[in-house]
Amino acid sequence: MKVIRRPLKSRGNPWAVWAAQWLARVPVRPNYISLGSVVFAVAAGLSMLMEFYLASAVLIQLRLLCNLLDGMVAIEGGLKSKSGEVYNDLPDRISDAVILILAGYSLSWPAWSRELGWIAALLAVMTAYARVLGGAVGLAQDFSGPMAKPHRMAVLTAGCIGAAVESAFGTSPRSLAVALGIIVIGSAATMVRRTVRIVHQLESSSS
Repeated sequence: MKVIRRPLKSRGNPWAVWAAQWLARVPVRPNYISLGSVVFAVAAGLSMLMEFYLASAVLIQLRLLCNLLDGMVAIEGGLKSKSGEVYNDLPDRISDAVILILAGYSLSWPAWSRELGWIAALLAVMTAYARVLGGAVGLAQDFSGPMAKPHRMAVLTAGCIGAAVESAFGTSPRSLAVALGIIVIGSAATMVRRTVRIVHQLESSSS
């Protein structure tokens, strides 16, 4: 079975190669690394609820680190399993939803911040659904943005750092709400773009 992976330049970084090789030698199963990303996602969301925004930013990056290393350990480390694709994708959807929903619940501004978090989570899952749908109909999975998973987490990390600065100056954190708004708009655009490309490719191949 062909393994589908997001194209990432960071896989070639020496530190990433070393970390993946070390985990493979231990050995740590890649499926456990994938599940670890959910743990970091929950911790990031809870940290936002407690207004530990810098901790959230770090935990979001640790979630992404798990997403990077699980595939490297599976493929380069020779530890892939038959159920690997499930572990590779499903924890990501859970992680996205948990982080974005709890981000919304952590805010007091705007009044509809909880709804903003839920909408961001729904659209994040829908962008992934559009990608997987392309694969299901026989096309190459489309990892394009403008708001693919790495972009969503980068924007959310920036929002957490901004909220930490705002809190340090005693002002109500609004950077995180702005970040969620950007994710909502960008994810909607990404979902539409991927869907349009799927339809266009299918129509072109049948003509």
